[in-house]
Amino acid sequence: MELGLGGRVAIIAAASRGLGKATACALAREGAHVVIAARGTTDLEKTAKEIRRAVANEGLENEVLAVRADVSIEADIEALVDAARERFGRIDILVNNAGGPRAGRFSDMEDTDWLGAINLNLMSTIRLTRLVLPEMRSRRWGRIINITSFAVKQPIPNLILSNTARSGVVAMAKTLAGEVAVEGITVNNVCPGYILTDRVRRLARATAQTQNARAKDVLAGWEASIPTGRLGKPQELAAVIAFLASEQASYVTGTTIQVDGGLVAGLL
Repeated sequence: MELGLGGRVAIIAAASRGLGKATACALAREGAHVVIAARGTTDLEKTAKEIRRAVANEGLENEVLAVRADVSIEADIEALVDAARERFGRIDILVNNAGGPRAGRFSDMEDTDWLGAINLNLMSTIRLTRLVLPEMRSRRWGRIINITSFAVKQPIPNLILSNTARSGVVAMAKTLAGEVAVEGITVNNVCPGYILTDRVRRLARATAQTQNARAKDVLAGWEASIPTGRLGKPQELAAVIAFLASEQASYVTGTTIQVDGGLVAGLL
C-alpha cells in the first residue's frame, strides 16, 4: 500500500529508543522527513545515524533532524517545534510520546508525583499539539497520533499515575478530533500492550519487587496472559502509527487502537 508520506514532515517525541525510535524509522522508510527528540544527546545522535543509514540503504533522500528536548519542559517543546519549522518550513505529523511516571499505589503518591505525571504525559501532549495545530489548520491537513498505553482501557495495577495521566490524553484527543476533523486533521491514540522495550523491562523489575519475585518471572507471567503468547515488537506498533499518519487513513479519527496481542479483555 502506498501511504503517501513522501516529503511529509513528522515530529516524533521520545524517539531515541523503544517505541519512538521504531516509529521514526517506520516513517522515515516511507519517505517522511523526521524530527526526533529525546533528553539524552548520545542515544539521540546514535538513533539519527541509524535512521539516516537505513534511509540511504533504501535509496531515499529524506532528512533526519535530531533535537535534544525534554517534553516535560515547555521551553524545550517550543525549541523543538521551532527547529523543525526552521529546517523544513512546516510540520505535517506529530507523534506525541513520553516515558511513564514512576510505579506505585495511591498511598505512595504525593502532590509532586501527581503533578509530575500530568506534566510529563498529559501537558506535553497538549503543548506540542497546541503548537503545531494552527499550521495544520491553515493547510487543512494534519495527523496527530498519541502513544498512550493499554492502561487507558484496562488499568494496570501499581501504575496509578500512568493510568490517570494517559486517560486524560485519550479524553483530550477524542474531543479535539471532533473539533478539527472537518479541517482535514485526524487525531488518534495507539495503546501498546506489553511490548519489549526498556520501559517494560523496568516495569517488570518494579513489579517483581512488590511481589518478591524475579523480573523474568513477571515477564513470563505477562506473556502467559497475552493471547498471542508473546510480548510485542516495537516495529509492530510503529506500523500502525505509519498507517494512521498516512493519506490512506484520512477517515480514521478519534480512535484509540490497542496493539496488544489481544491482551485487553473489554469489547471496546
